[in-house]
Amino acid sequence: MVEDIIITNSENKIEDSIVCYAPTMIVTNGIWQGDNPLDYSLPLFIVQLTLVVVITRLLVFILKPIRQPRVIAEILGGVILGPSVLGRSSTFANTIFPRRSVMVLETMANIGLLYFLFLVGVEMDVAVLRRNSKKSLIIAIAGMIFPCIIGSSFSFLLHEKSQNTKESTFILFLGLALSVTSFPVLARILAELKLINSEIGRTAMSASLINDMVAWIALGFAIAFSENKDMSLASLWVILSSVAFICVCFFVVKPLIERRISQTPEGESISEFNICLILTGVMISGFITDVIGTHSVFGAFVFGLIIPSGPLGLTLIERLEDFVSGLFLPLFFAISGLKTEISAIDGAATWGILCVVIVLACAGKVIGVVLATLYYKMPFYEGLSLGLLMNAKGLVEMIVLNVGKDQKVLDEKSFAIMVIVAIGMTAIITPIVTIVYKPSRNFTPYKRRTVQKTKLDREFRVLVSIHTPKVVPTIISLLEASCPTKKSPICIYVLHLVELTGRASGMLIVHNMRKTGRPAMNRTQAQSDHIINAFENFEKSAGCVCVQPLTAISPYSTMHEDICVLAEEKRVALIIIPFHKQQTVDGGLEITNPSFRTINQNVLANAPCSVGILVDRGLTGSTRSTMNQISHHVAVLFFGGPDDREALAYAWRMSEHPNINLTVMRFLPGETATRSESSNNKNDHSILTVETERDREKQLDEEYVTEFRTKTGNDESIVYTERVVNHGEETVAAIRSIDNSHDLFIVGRGEGSSSPLTAGLTDWSECPELGTIGDLLASSDFAMTASALVVQQYVGMGTGDPLVTPDSPCHPFNIDHTNRRPQNSYGEQQQPDFHSQL
Repeated sequence: MVEDIIITNSENKIEDSIVCYAPTMIVTNGIWQGDNPLDYSLPLFIVQLTLVVVITRLLVFILKPIRQPRVIAEILGGVILGPSVLGRSSTFANTIFPRRSVMVLETMANIGLLYFLFLVGVEMDVAVLRRNSKKSLIIAIAGMIFPCIIGSSFSFLLHEKSQNTKESTFILFLGLALSVTSFPVLARILAELKLINSEIGRTAMSASLINDMVAWIALGFAIAFSENKDMSLASLWVILSSVAFICVCFFVVKPLIERRISQTPEGESISEFNICLILTGVMISGFITDVIGTHSVFGAFVFGLIIPSGPLGLTLIERLEDFVSGLFLPLFFAISGLKTEISAIDGAATWGILCVVIVLACAGKVIGVVLATLYYKMPFYEGLSLGLLMNAKGLVEMIVLNVGKDQKVLDEKSFAIMVIVAIGMTAIITPIVTIVYKPSRNFTPYKRRTVQKTKLDREFRVLVSIHTPKVVPTIISLLEASCPTKKSPICIYVLHLVELTGRASGMLIVHNMRKTGRPAMNRTQAQSDHIINAFENFEKSAGCVCVQPLTAISPYSTMHEDICVLAEEKRVALIIIPFHKQQTVDGGLEITNPSFRTINQNVLANAPCSVGILVDRGLTGSTRSTMNQISHHVAVLFFGGPDDREALAYAWRMSEHPNINLTVMRFLPGETATRSESSNNKNDHSILTVETERDREKQLDEEYVTEFRTKTGNDESIVYTERVVNHGEETVAAIRSIDNSHDLFIVGRGEGSSSPLTAGLTDWSECPELGTIGDLLASSDFAMTASALVVQQYVGMGTGDPLVTPDSPCHPFNIDHTNRRPQNSYGEQQQPDFHSQL
């Protein structure tokens, strides 16, 4: 039996609804017993949840082409279901969202919100605050002050005299709602825009994290003030209790959790009992903060912050994120939409106020951030983009607004206005930032993007990407053989690639090689330490070598962006990436991680310079300590084309080393191959342009080979031979005829199936990213025992590019090993603590 009793107070014009229902009306007996399922709590909740999820997902699909974040769809879904659209029908409202269901709906939404804020805390890396902390703090504070001032200025227009709250409390809630930046929403926007690993993305993430922290503290004050309107001693107790709760969590509970997790043997999964303890701790934390007077989600958020990163954080995210984010979080936003009654915004004047608040609040944050970025000498358009990104609204603002409405601080009109402000400010971010921010503006054009363009009397810059330490000896041996000299020193950027797990945002860590001390805290850090130490020893022993180690933590899907952006920033000529297969004990090659292959393919497609894929089978002399002791026999297989010219250029550089013996085998087409190619061309008149381009490439090949032979003709360590072949079988036979003394083959990736010299070889290709010959050398059927470097030349450079001499972290004649502080794109020195960030 359900009954609604309406009590009206004519003096104050307040209506209260008392909803009475039978406690047994939870589960229906079935329609065959004459029951209406929607009269019972559980079936009604299932229908409501299903409806919310379906409408939200439909809106996500509709808004995806205009690149709107999911939070917009979730809020709009609630607005559509609420009294503003579908809820205007009393039949729909009383049937699907009756008043008696509100308690169950809000309880489940808050449970979902509780666990989502816990996951946000788990994903947040507080160590990020240590990176550029001063700049991020100033940007965050500047981005909060101006919107707060604007909110205070317009509060008297929105604050009604009939509201049962002090105007100061109303100003606090309004200013907080306008100034807050939603960290989870911003992270998703940056990921969509492919900016999460850029300098502006890292600054935005750090600033928004600080903004979120300040917002939570301010929210605690706001709740204390709203519940204690006379600002009695109770408000002080609420604040002190919250501080005590945070201290207990960080200094008592966190060590206990770390000790408990440390008892799990390495390699084993986290036990169900430990997971259950953590999930119970979330509920207890929410209960405690609710009891002391702050919101329950505050406790869950703080509890998430103390969860150690690693297997535990990853396990919790994997088990909870999809269920909580996909099912229960939309329910919370739907509740916010159900409370939003757009019809409360009546009159043109109120709508005018709404538009002014949106524009000025957005402009206030942009102005504050731009002023802070100009102080740090960042480009104006970057400051503008950063200010727009900091306007991301969503979860935290919705919590602030809902708390404000529940505490009677915000009335229907103010609440509706602020919800629309949140939607409007977040919706405009992605389209405007896409127009304003052009990452290409960051990079000064430079000409030496290839090995061929880098002269032997200039600095040679190389970016080396490493997944595991196993490939390090071969790479060091390869770099040793690249002949660093005083005239042409080698600047090496060593990038350790680490998969992003258990955190919300990627990082690019610049290491100080001279920093030693604490032992590694986990396997990833141990690998980085091993890589850094190996290259540090190489730098000490080699001479004329400058090494800068970095670590990129990002998802495999975007890891190639870290490589390409860093290569562009550092203006390197060659990227060296390891093959996705590693050598086994029996001499074969096995796949280590399929994702590595995808990364290599993406790098080849997007690299701003030349790329070399290293098939590692070891290099003789890789354990030698001094450069003069190494001795390598290098072979170049030259078929023609830009990639082969680049391979020859790199081998030419290596041949300058006194202990390198170089063999160049050039393959020329025989009469049969030439006749077959001519016959095919006559039957196809559409390839005239292609044939003209091929003739031009042949001329470039002849000119470069002639130059190479002329300048190296008297060098006894260089052997040049030509082999005439007619088809792929003869090519394979010629390669097999090369003696086994060679320990490194350098080949170009190009030509491929279009060349008669490799006809038929592509039918058995396993790894097309290596090209026809590279795939042949990496094949287990070929019985090759030497390493191979497959080179792709950068050909996207126009002839009109200006020659810019980039700033070098090491001067050719004055390499300072003791005080190297690399600069970021804004000219600031970076020297973050590796042990505190990884």
